[in-house]
Amino acid sequence: MEDKPKAVEATSEKIDALSIESGRQEAEHVIVSAHVVDKDSWQQVGLLMVTGFNCAYVLSFSNLMLAPLGWAWGLTGLAVVGAFAFYAKWLLAEFQVIDGNRLIRYRDIMGYVFGKKLYYITWILQFVTFLHVNMGFVLLGGRALKEINSEFSSTPVRLQVFITITGGAYFIFANLVPTMSAMRNWLPTSAILIIIFDVILLAILVQDGRANKNKDYNISGTKADKFFNAFGAIAAILVCNTSGLLPEIQSTLRKPAVSNMRKALSVQFTFGLAIYYGVSILGYWAYGSLVSNYLPKELSGPKWAKVLINSAAFLQSIISQHMFIQPIYEGLDTKFLSLEKSTFSRANLVRRFLLRALVLGMNTFIAALFPYMGDFVNLFRSFSLFPLTFVFPSMIWIKVKGKSASRGEKAWHCAIIVISSLLSVITTAAATRLIINNARKYRLFADT
Repeated sequence: MEDKPKAVEATSEKIDALSIESGRQEAEHVIVSAHVVDKDSWQQVGLLMVTGFNCAYVLSFSNLMLAPLGWAWGLTGLAVVGAFAFYAKWLLAEFQVIDGNRLIRYRDIMGYVFGKKLYYITWILQFVTFLHVNMGFVLLGGRALKEINSEFSSTPVRLQVFITITGGAYFIFANLVPTMSAMRNWLPTSAILIIIFDVILLAILVQDGRANKNKDYNISGTKADKFFNAFGAIAAILVCNTSGLLPEIQSTLRKPAVSNMRKALSVQFTFGLAIYYGVSILGYWAYGSLVSNYLPKELSGPKWAKVLINSAAFLQSIISQHMFIQPIYEGLDTKFLSLEKSTFSRANLVRRFLLRALVLGMNTFIAALFPYMGDFVNLFRSFSLFPLTFVFPSMIWIKVKGKSASRGEKAWHCAIIVISSLLSVITTAAATRLIINNARKYRLFADT
């Protein structure tokens, strides 16, 4: 460990960056990273977050967020959860720099403040989240391809075939674009694809909403169904606002990292939020409580419009999913790649190829086995995102600033910890219940 900083400095042109600024490695928990640190502008990161969250997932949110809650509770949930998610991320952004050390990973922050136990708990929660996010993307990409196929062929093709194609496309992109910072050249393309499928989608939604005179916004089901589905919707609202990887995104920012991250967050929670909330609300308005878990299935528009929406959504998902899986790649690259060699050296290319194949091969296989659209979203977010988004930032705040804080401030953060922990338990139970119910209805390898 003592010799590593000198080795890194000697090869600084070949290595992307260190895990903290200026090559300081005074703490035991701090290690080097194979990925870029301290390079990107806040405008680039803001665009990354806007395009990352305005992905193909928004095509499912009308069904997941609003149908189980209805108008009054649904709009209230959007506002409240969105506001608290923004506050929690704004708070967490401050703690990338503690005691003069810039910590580039969420687990580094938790390990520095609380020790090794919380370091590993945080890493496990993130690991589970990012893997399931990627599986969800694979499912969405496969669904988009299946919808395109259905417009041209009357012969049904199993969803698993399109899931496999999607996994292959993600794998190719993962090798072409090795780091989060390297996505900079793809962000304009991502934005254009979002504009294409959102503009066409919104136009058809308005048309369908005006034509549909018998929209029903009543919430169906037993009392138990309504209760658990409502909490599942709360978890889904959290899905579209946060990801559990804020420190990892923030690590790419140049100085001053805290203020630049908060600028990027302001872009996401104004311009970005307006888009994905707008699509979700308009989809629910157009079709009511019977809105599909994949909006393009509902559209009455012409064939070309459906094909273009699904094509743009699929292509854009290739770019967006890369942001959410990057912390997994970063951890594997840092451990298994040779940091003394160039990122694109032959040895590192081979190792990165095998590591990406392992991750995406496993995710594609699991997604093909359990193609329940939307169910994964609620499960992984319920279990892991409430702690990562709300509980841990307040814990860090109490630990770092508690000695100089007022009783009211401490009580506020303690309340956030307790309420968020309870919501995590309830929403996880709701998501598990939904998956069990769907598993009973689903016939393996059926044409879904």
